[in-house]
Amino acid sequence: MLEGVSLDQLRTFIAAADEGSFSAAGRRLRRAQSVISQTLANLEGQLRLKLFDRTARYPVLTDQGRALLADARAVTGGVDLFKARAKCLVGGLEPELSVAVDVMFPVAKFTAAVAAFQEEFPTTLLRFDIESSTVMEPVIDGRCSIGVVGPWVLAPPQLTYEALLKVHTAMVVSRRHALAAHREAIPLTVLAKHVHLVHMDPADISGVFSLVRRSPRVWHLSHLEAKLAFLRAGLGFGAMPIHAIEEDLASGALVEISFEDPLPMCHMMSAIYRTDNPPGPAGRWFIERLKQEDARQVKEKTAQSRPKGSPYRRSVAKKTRGRR
Repeated sequence: MLEGVSLDQLRTFIAAADEGSFSAAGRRLRRAQSVISQTLANLEGQLRLKLFDRTARYPVLTDQGRALLADARAVTGGVDLFKARAKCLVGGLEPELSVAVDVMFPVAKFTAAVAAFQEEFPTTLLRFDIESSTVMEPVIDGRCSIGVVGPWVLAPPQLTYEALLKVHTAMVVSRRHALAAHREAIPLTVLAKHVHLVHMDPADISGVFSLVRRSPRVWHLSHLEAKLAFLRAGLGFGAMPIHAIEEDLASGALVEISFEDPLPMCHMMSAIYRTDNPPGPAGRWFIERLKQEDARQVKEKTAQSRPKGSPYRRSVAKKTRGRR
């Protein structure tokens, strides 16, 4: 009987344990709840023990289920790693690379990476979608090989994460907005009287960031540019990435505000991909380029900010003359 235990059964077992219900496991695996229940019943029959206690409203892992869960993860993780290594050994260049990118990622850095990719891999078709927050789903279901996400999205265990860069954000309003007059932390009771402009879909973000709403009056804008236009027009307050509003802050068109119980305003953006289907040579190169692009632009900005007559530049010039 034990020889008939399949990877699919183990993955279903893990999904049900992680999600806390058979219906949620079905949504994660894109199967009907009845299929999940039958798969687990068959697994329990083969193992001759109960993995879940079904007497309550939601299934609860039994002691035997908890003991076997870690082993199930080890088995499926080992198979995923085996597939990943095999794919890397084959080393075939992808004919197409699809990437889903959260709008919070700096456009200039992504554009530079795309331009470099086209020169490096002219025969690989690059497709990408820039979305407000729905980046996770196309990666999970295989429509996109790579996703670029922030920490505000739900994090399924079947994905691998690689840190790319940090994005700094600020809560801002137009200088003409009533909230701009506040010089100290604004009470939430005051914020509640104004419109909160949000570009993320609440269904796509994690529990920690689901508290992002600071007012019962929320306007949803799918595009970051539309949100910025509304902010400039004084129609509400909202968070924006600093790289998108540097000129507005410098000119005073937008004013940064603070409020009680603030959320983190520095976020790590990461590349994600399915652990059992890692990127090939082109995808691997693209991820590394996104990491390098951040370091390269930081280096360029640092060099541009140094005065021409600074000791650093003079010392470099002297060394250069000495080599000639």
